[in-house]
Amino acid sequence: MKPSTPFVRLKNAFLSADDGLLMRGAFFGLLAAAGAFLFVDLREMSLANAALPGHDPMTTDAPVLPPALTDGVPHPPPVEPATPQDELRQPMRFELTTGGVLKAEGAIDLGAADRFAEEIAARGEYVKSITLNSPGGSVEDALAISRLIREKGLNTQVETRALCASSCPLILAGGVARQAAQDAIVGVHQVFNAGEERPSPEQAMSAAQSTTARIARHLDDMGIADGLWLHALETPPDRLYYLTPEEMTQFKLVKEPVATAKQGD
Repeated sequence: MKPSTPFVRLKNAFLSADDGLLMRGAFFGLLAAAGAFLFVDLREMSLANAALPGHDPMTTDAPVLPPALTDGVPHPPPVEPATPQDELRQPMRFELTTGGVLKAEGAIDLGAADRFAEEIAARGEYVKSITLNSPGGSVEDALAISRLIREKGLNTQVETRALCASSCPLILAGGVARQAAQDAIVGVHQVFNAGEERPSPEQAMSAAQSTTARIARHLDDMGIADGLWLHALETPPDRLYYLTPEEMTQFKLVKEPVATAKQGD
């Protein structure tokens, strides 16, 4: 689905503005407009997948990595993930490795945040950073994991040929320092309610606006530039906007650790 021309013009105008107040005003105006576009996409996805209750393009038999959307033209991901798709679709699991690195791999299923909190409570004193390899999943769990990561002062990273897509970048944003390898696969798209219950048009519209606002507020709290979520808003749920290393730096999704002055400097 190609983004509408008025939305693209609004986005470009926002990104080129210099005045901070104008940027904020335009951004929240775009959030309201984006709710309408997301509502249309939700209805179309619901009709297209009426026979597939609980359909989620990130975790069903569809490819883990859908084609990208660049000016309406699908493109493949920059590289193929090193982890097999069947493993990426499994519920998120955690493994403490050397150097205080906690590996978080798999789909962000309902309850992943609770398991992550239990892991941190049990072994948090040894954990320094979280390495991510996930096709995404539950937005609520991703937000909760991200907040706990920031609360504990942990770092986040996406390694070589690892995947961080859909809601996974919300977790990446929680790191105090955030890193992604040159060929890491990081992508965003619109949120999509994959539950079995089919909401009414009014409920779908309200849920889309509420979720959009909460994600935008969270990314702002984490220090992420507004432009990142705009790319997500204009990309349908069955596509991904693959971020380049330059864009991840531009949107502050990657952030090097702050250097600590040595004693005597």
